[in-house]
Amino acid sequence: MPCLSFHHCYLLAVHRALSKTPAALALNQTQHCKQLEGLVSAQVQLCRSNLELMHTIVHAAREVMKACRRAFSDMRWNCSSIELAPNYLLDLERGTRESAFVYALSAATISHAIARACTSGDLPGCSCGPVPGEPPGPGNRWGGCADNLSYGLLMGAKFSDAPMKVKKTGSQANKLMRLHNSEVGRQALRASLEMKCKCHGVSGSCSIRTCWKGLQELRDVATDLKTRYLSATKVVHRPMGTRKHLVPKDLDIRPVKDSELVYLQSSPDFCMKNEKVGSHGTQDRQCNKTSHGSDSCDLMCCGRGYNPYTDRVVERCHCKYHWCCYVTCRRCERTVERYVCK
Repeated sequence: MPCLSFHHCYLLAVHRALSKTPAALALNQTQHCKQLEGLVSAQVQLCRSNLELMHTIVHAAREVMKACRRAFSDMRWNCSSIELAPNYLLDLERGTRESAFVYALSAATISHAIARACTSGDLPGCSCGPVPGEPPGPGNRWGGCADNLSYGLLMGAKFSDAPMKVKKTGSQANKLMRLHNSEVGRQALRASLEMKCKCHGVSGSCSIRTCWKGLQELRDVATDLKTRYLSATKVVHRPMGTRKHLVPKDLDIRPVKDSELVYLQSSPDFCMKNEKVGSHGTQDRQCNKTSHGSDSCDLMCCGRGYNPYTDRVVERCHCKYHWCCYVTCRRCERTVERYVCK
């Protein structure tokens, strides 16, 4: 199936062709790269020269879906339409706040997966990240294998940004929006790099610690991006000097900040199902009766009310530690009351 739009082409490449590749197509010969639907020419060339890299991107495509659904499980918009590729609803087809998040998360996830694959030795073109130039602090020493963030950012950007640089796809405003949000995603990934250490010493005294630079887990990066999603800025494509730029719609006296997600079109409230605007609605969504957050029954159900139901939960209980060294537990069943939106 050919790309139907610019946004469709990019996300189809990442979430449709790649996420479903292993079952139907083995990426072990360069001619297979051109059989991947949805990839633009630059991505096909990257595939041919880096077959192992494409396996990492396949993994990243699955992680994008899981991370997005997990991050928004407590919101009216719960990222469910990301799994409808290539038949996206308008929540991801237009330049919305939701599509801004997905672009940022996709870019961050691809670079995250590549950086981690370098560390684990899964990519022949890279290895551990460089040893930092600054001292690690008293009692610490640099060692271990750092996540190769620089290589992840480089190769991730080459793949993620390639569709946005094709002249014939999409409006200039959409391209600028998507390039900006992809870079915000990679910026969030850079900010997640932290020092991690392991203790050494007699009887666990931790007299010496071996330290390295490692990335936080993807769920932490997604949480950061969700915060930026909630404070995203609506922009317009407006002339500034000799070229058009994205500027805040209501505050066009300042340029767009490098750290903020931007969007071109407002989103619906996602309360009622309406495919014309890309809303699944929240009917039959589970809500939390005691919460005061976005997953509360008042907010999730948009004032329509909710229905209770009972559910049986089986869990481990009466656990005992035995010397040495194992734990035994019984299985207990209890009934809990849950609620779904009307």
